[in-house]
Amino acid sequence: MTALLVALSVAAQAGDFAKDRLVNWHHWRGPNGNGFSPNADPPVEWSETKNVKWKMELPGSGSATPVAWGDRMFLLAAIDTNKEATGKAATIHRFEVICLDRATGKTLWSRTAVEEAPHEGRHATNTYASGSPMTDGKILVASFGSRGIFAYDLDGALKWKRNLGEMKIKVGFGEGASPVLWGDSVVVLRDHEAGSSLTCLDAKTGEPKWKQDRDEGTTWTSPFVVERDGVTQVVVNGTKRTRSYDLATGKLVWECGGQGMNPIALPVVREGLVYCMTGYKGYAVCAIRLDSKGDVTGTGQVAWKRNDSGPYVASPLLYDDLLYFGKEREGILTCVEASTGALKFGPERLPGMDVMYASPVGAAGRVYLAGRSGTVVVLKHGPAFEVLATNKLGESLDASPVLLGKELFLRGEKHLYCIARE
Repeated sequence: MTALLVALSVAAQAGDFAKDRLVNWHHWRGPNGNGFSPNADPPVEWSETKNVKWKMELPGSGSATPVAWGDRMFLLAAIDTNKEATGKAATIHRFEVICLDRATGKTLWSRTAVEEAPHEGRHATNTYASGSPMTDGKILVASFGSRGIFAYDLDGALKWKRNLGEMKIKVGFGEGASPVLWGDSVVVLRDHEAGSSLTCLDAKTGEPKWKQDRDEGTTWTSPFVVERDGVTQVVVNGTKRTRSYDLATGKLVWECGGQGMNPIALPVVREGLVYCMTGYKGYAVCAIRLDSKGDVTGTGQVAWKRNDSGPYVASPLLYDDLLYFGKEREGILTCVEASTGALKFGPERLPGMDVMYASPVGAAGRVYLAGRSGTVVVLKHGPAFEVLATNKLGESLDASPVLLGKELFLRGEKHLYCIARE
């Protein structure tokens, strides 16, 4: 095949994926990584007895958000075998990758990625399966952090696995970063107390392409990949600095200081700006220009910045030119204009919601916000705070909602719910 035909074939495949992902939920933050679905129209109201298409009990525990491609859903779980392990912080667990039939919730296949005892403990609200998987419709990449990274085809055949070693997490709160599958690369962030790094693996083989050391301690954030001016950037938030790396080489493209402690929220991107935020012991919400080079701290490359609110755990929702984000871990919402940072509403208390770990999502002119109490508040999308419905389920919700067609999927503490109009 000539070089021209190869280039055309690659371009066609990339075009197919760009189109197909809009009707799937291949990444834990949706088709474009910002929490918004352009094609979904899920219900506004539900309860344990209303608009529940199916409810499937899940094994073990996990707060990883499910992902979906076509008629299949994929999720991760850690199953405690209650077997003691000498010198370990926990009993032996089975780290499971599970595929469900999207129409019925029935298990199509389940694979044990690894069975061992975690070397460290975790926060009471964390799980040993909190990093979400990702798929491109061909392979599924799942990370169990210190237990390893695993790639399967969509029928459950293991393609490769790679262990990058144990991490040492600050105060033993457990791990939580999600990998990114982008073209022929898998990007894995490992920010911890014993040597932080960003690693790029070959998506076909799991072999390392490059590794970039990072001057950061523990974070629980994940990388965000975006193309800009012919360069594919990997943007990673951090306590000390937000940094962008060239996906092809791992080299630093730009960096910006002035963030906050313990970043978790995933960056989002719109029209040449990347929005990064933190909300622990101080707030920082900033818009940085993607055409930046070098150190842009305190320069005009920071388009705007706010320090009156910011999320600790939940990532923001970017819907049109509106940026929705929480305040610390509370059920309090702020909405600003993404292009300017101008306040539209907030901080507004969400009814029936005290603590919010799940990230908001949006579709069909609505915003969905899930809380740890099992409450999901539905708002009208727009510059004014307007509650459309307050819905309640019988268990805690930490994983972010998933929007697909006419359905809404909610992973609770024990069950996966498929919400659809009766």
